[in-house]
Amino acid sequence: MGQAALTGLTETVLARTVRYTDRYVQAAAFRAYMLVIAALTALFSLLEFVEQLSNVGQGTYRVTDALIYVILIAPARVLQVTPVSMLLGSLWALGSLARDSELVALQSLGVSAKRIIGSVIMLVVPIIIVLFLIAQFVIPPAQLLAQATHAAAVTESTPENSFWARGDHEYLNVGEFTGTTVAAQVDIYSFHADGSVDSFIHADRADIQPDDVWRLTGVAVKRGVTSGLETEHLDTLLWKSFVPGREVKVLMLPIESMPPVALYRYIQELKQRNQPAIRYEQEFWRKIGLPFSMIAMIIAAAPFVFGSPRHQGMGRQIMIGAIFGIVFSLVQQIAGHLDLLLDLNPAMTALAPSLLLIGLAFYLLRRAHR
Repeated sequence: MGQAALTGLTETVLARTVRYTDRYVQAAAFRAYMLVIAALTALFSLLEFVEQLSNVGQGTYRVTDALIYVILIAPARVLQVTPVSMLLGSLWALGSLARDSELVALQSLGVSAKRIIGSVIMLVVPIIIVLFLIAQFVIPPAQLLAQATHAAAVTESTPENSFWARGDHEYLNVGEFTGTTVAAQVDIYSFHADGSVDSFIHADRADIQPDDVWRLTGVAVKRGVTSGLETEHLDTLLWKSFVPGREVKVLMLPIESMPPVALYRYIQELKQRNQPAIRYEQEFWRKIGLPFSMIAMIIAAAPFVFGSPRHQGMGRQIMIGAIFGIVFSLVQQIAGHLDLLLDLNPAMTALAPSLLLIGLAFYLLRRAHR
């Protein structure tokens, strides 16, 4: 066999080894990630179930209603615990490979630590695609159904099922949504250009029609006149809403449950109306920053797995890494609100912690291999 043929065979074997290594490491990391995310979702769902038990007995709210509510909001929990799950899953999978000396065997075959970490990072792409589909098509209808069933069973109004919206010299407050096209306890405030009150409309119920016209019933209208306020009571009143009908379902959701595409469109519409959109931008960039958070968590696991185990055991390293990741998640949540206090760019506050963690992890990994 010639030297060229031998070289080609060696390269082929090495390429196949690397591909097999990628699949092997990815399979281990994916199994660990799924187990961790299932465990954390179940844990937080259990805590939510215990909290919902305090509502049992109000109206027709039963234990089964609480269980259904918790199940419906479980997909949203998945997004919340994904970064920490990725860190713990990476630590678990790579730590298990290191404990069984498999990482040493792979490195002896010429597979570098960067290649092993890179194979785990490649998992982020399919996971993010699945999470986007969940955020866009699963979480919003599940959240709406959870709110509707909860509101129907509990007699008292739920504060999280209300919202404020601002138009051109108008403010809209909906106390409660009892369905996708039915609102209750609706207040509409209108102002003149100089800021003085023009009118105030209160309606017990509003039926939202497809042409963005709200049919108000049980209406009390107060208008400012020279002698004070003039009150008029009406059975029905048609009101042209400044909130497009397709946005109503979106506004019924908590900000963190809004679908990404609708969230982006609503931010653009708010900016076109010269209205503040900072809270919505915060959530949008938090969703955009999720892949970076996952990558940062994977890279952060590397120093604790590939670092020298001479001074401390692998179990202790994994525990320290897990605590490090949890602290990072708390710091990330705090940083997400700094733009409100310091008037910072939401994109910067959302992405900066992940990028800083990636840089710190690379530094610690290089230091561990010196």
